[in-house]
Parts: sequence; structure tokens; C-alpha cells
Amino acid sequence: MIKVYSSSSCSSCRKAKAWLEKQGLEIEERNILAEPLNEEEIKNILCLTEFGTDEIISTRSKVYEKLAIDFDELSLSEVVKLMVEYPSLLRRPIITDGKKLQIGYNEEEIHQFIPRKIRKLSSLKMAEHLLYMDLEKHQFA
Repeated sequence: MIKVYSSSSCSSCRKAKAWLEKQGLEIEERNILAEPLNEEEIKNILCLTEFGTDEIISTRSKVYEKLAIDFDELSLSEVVKLMVEYPSLLRRPIITDGKKLQIGYNEEEIHQFIPRKIRKLSSLKMAEHLLYMDLEKHQFA
């Protein structure tokens, strides 16, 4: 199951959800502003990041500017507590299947959530199509 942590006002969240649904993937969406993540959920997300809190903190959020905190001076526990208290600190959407993670919407990277078998099948179909087009091109040349 793919989890999409989002907010209703986030256009990137809507794009990600629409893309995943168009691919026929089963998703579970959660508005993190209405139902904030708990400490354990945030820690699970952090375990999947490459760059830790820097990857999931929205430095453009109003609450980030309002808090005016040097996050590098805080312990991980303190940062996680702030994220629980101020869920708008989190970049959105957060997309995970428990093994893979994507922060924000990136059309090229979101393909990672399509099961490998389906991606491989799609690649084979595309290769067949290109071969057919190439054969047609040479036949009529």
C-alpha cells in the first residue's frame, strides 16, 4: 500500500495522487494538517531519507520562518517534536510504500512506486512498439 501524506491546499499533492491513481496503484491518503503524523511515523519516514531532516523540512513554510529556529542546533528528538506540533513544517507530498520514499512531486521519480514487473512489461511493450515503427519506416523508405 502506498501512503500519500498530503494537505488539501497542495497542488503537488493533487498531482501525485492523480498520477498514482491513473497508474491503477492502491493508495492511502492522509491530510497531515488535519491528522498530524506522530513521532513514530515521522521517525519511520526519516529512516527512509538520504539526508535526514533536511529532506523533509519545508524551509519555505510560514511556520518555519515564524519559528526562526536553527534546526541544526536541535536534537533529533526536538526536531521530531516540532514536526508533530507544526505539521506544516513538513514538505508535501510525502509518498512511501515503507521501503521507498519520495518527498514532493517529481514525475520521473514517482515511477519507482510502479511494481518492477509492471515497469519491465511497459519497457518491453515500448521496445516492441519502437521496433515496429522502425520496421515500418524502412519498409516505406
